[in-house]
Amino acid sequence: MIQIGHLSPADARAALAPWSAVAAPIAREEYLARIEHARTLLHDIGADALLVGAGNSLRYFTGIPWGATERLVALLLPRRGEPVLVCPAFEEGSLRAVMAHPVELAMWEEHEDPQTLVANRLGAAGGRILALDPAAPFGVFEALRRVFPYGEIVDGTAVIDGCRMSKSDAELALMKQATAMTLRVQRLAAGMLHEGIGTGEVKRFIDEAHRALGADNGSTFCIVQFGHATAFPHGIPGEQYLERGDLVLIDTGCSVQGYQSDITRSYVFGTPDADQARIWELERAAQQAAFDAVRPGVACAEIDAAARRVLEAGGLGPDYRLPGLPHRTGHGCGLAIHEAPYLVRGNRTPLGPGMCCSNEPMIVVPGRFGIRLEDHFYVTGDGGAWFTQPSPAIDQPFAD
Repeated sequence: MIQIGHLSPADARAALAPWSAVAAPIAREEYLARIEHARTLLHDIGADALLVGAGNSLRYFTGIPWGATERLVALLLPRRGEPVLVCPAFEEGSLRAVMAHPVELAMWEEHEDPQTLVANRLGAAGGRILALDPAAPFGVFEALRRVFPYGEIVDGTAVIDGCRMSKSDAELALMKQATAMTLRVQRLAAGMLHEGIGTGEVKRFIDEAHRALGADNGSTFCIVQFGHATAFPHGIPGEQYLERGDLVLIDTGCSVQGYQSDITRSYVFGTPDADQARIWELERAAQQAAFDAVRPGVACAEIDAAARRVLEAGGLGPDYRLPGLPHRTGHGCGLAIHEAPYLVRGNRTPLGPGMCCSNEPMIVVPGRFGIRLEDHFYVTGDGGAWFTQPSPAIDQPFAD
């Protein structure tokens, strides 16, 4: 079955329609359970409260999709008592409109110091040890330290990652929708390729297609590279135009209710040469070896090592040397495209059910080409399960 270059752009667009199998949103009860889990983890590290800044973790606990700015918007989550959202007074209406469950607001005016409000709230409740969101800006940490001299500020990573690393069934369903949508977009993008097409036109189609299917905001990101540009893992600037025999690398994703997809396909436009075919097969074998190593209790580092053993047996590397794999084998994914856990040497974090990771042991041949096959898996009770089926062959990037 032909999968590359068999569609006109008009035919590709005609195949787009809003996604029908829409996953359910995260329920209010799940948000409340997340807060209780965070309280248990606060107890484990001996902290009295957690301060969660605007961004993905705030969305995780409240459903509020709010990006960080110079104005502090943060959830103060105490080990005992009700959480409170510290926010500018003039944002009250906007924040209440997007809350997944009611949260008390502690509001500050433009001339006031919000960090002082956090310290006063915590101090009034008898709190002394504050766990801080690891994604919080350094300026927030410094401001808290100035106004909280009688207390201690500690790293909240164990609480944030301890909550977010393992996904619930509802989270997995949202990620399955996002990955299925992106795989559909990847298939149509491959189909509409033709000699002379530019990378910019492909990127615009991919964004349009994600929007048409119902992604939150089109493409979350998009990398399209042809020929020698594929040897740069995250691409190089400038437009490239497709020629026969070029490697094509497309890495893109979208979000569904904040949950991310991230899929890469690499294939040849035309007939692959012997080197392209050999390296592609090594890449696919390394990806499979990493997946086969997945099971609960296995350290993240072992997944990376499994992929590298295949590459080194094929004459690549070792370590990060090129030609070979210049980066880690994978990263966690969820509300962020890259989040814990990371499949990298030295990471002894054990895999557990519900953890979701990319599997992308890219091979770079400097000055010539790169091949990255990226699919995501989630950990089950006895192994791993793919979100999307891997590419079966260099001329068949999509499993039927």
